[in-house]
Amino acid sequence: MGSGHDHTHGGDAAGNRGRLVVVFAITFAVMVAEIVGAVLTGSLALLADAGHMFTDSAGLLIALIAASLALKPATLKRTWGYKRAEIVAAAGQAALLLGVGGFVIVEGIRRLFEPPAVVGSTMLWFGIIGLAGNAIGLLVLASGRHHNFNMKAAFLEVLNDALGSVAVIAAAVIIAFTGWTRADAVVSLLIGALIIPRTLKLLRDTTDVLMENVPRGLDLAKVREHILALPHVIDVHDLHASLVASGTPVLSAHVTVKDKCMRDGHSATILADLQRCVAEHFDVSIEHSTFQIEPAAHRDQESLPH
Repeated sequence: MGSGHDHTHGGDAAGNRGRLVVVFAITFAVMVAEIVGAVLTGSLALLADAGHMFTDSAGLLIALIAASLALKPATLKRTWGYKRAEIVAAAGQAALLLGVGGFVIVEGIRRLFEPPAVVGSTMLWFGIIGLAGNAIGLLVLASGRHHNFNMKAAFLEVLNDALGSVAVIAAAVIIAFTGWTRADAVVSLLIGALIIPRTLKLLRDTTDVLMENVPRGLDLAKVREHILALPHVIDVHDLHASLVASGTPVLSAHVTVKDKCMRDGHSATILADLQRCVAEHFDVSIEHSTFQIEPAAHRDQESLPH
């Protein structure tokens, strides 16, 4: 016995796809500009930011594909449609970002000991171009960043790029006025330090979903406690909760009730109470719930209670 709800968010998905198209175009254009700038100036910071932009362009393309797949309806073969595509896409982006962050840190350390010549004035202009592009991208993504992991990943990528552009500008100013070229390597290390912590958090969150861990903020012990407190409920077992995708938590459980409830029709009332309990009582609202109502006499036949 379960709850049936239609939770389509076609408007959000279509809007997210449009935002991603715009930001992808901006990010790709800025990446090309920064590659040119890195060649002209010899700046690792610009090259690191361009490498980050390259990864972000690939990540945004993946996110765009995932957002398009999310618009596809559910089928008998794929009952959740392509909801989990955004999780896979976000995990892929996180893995790419982690690789970029590691490269930047290693190369930045090397350049601290062997600083190359860097043209600070030219580097400054390319840093400003990068920051302007990132600022536009952030404005485009701001309203959709809480919709799902996919949009959150895209927003974080552009935010990291914006911070990187600020750092590039700062390094360019230092080099132009003081001639201290190691500022380029220091900024590169800062960009790497900005990338990795956020990437690890995103990787953790997406891994939690793929591993079907209990959604963050939901305490299954308390869920069990509340279910057991409902009238006529004797026991609850096979209690599971996970996320199909962002904003789609699901829960299932076997609930044992008094034998007479199965005869007098009271089980329908109990089912409604169970669904209302998990949908309204907890911080994580679970509207997709499935409960198997069992009579007390059935308990001895359960082989794997947990």
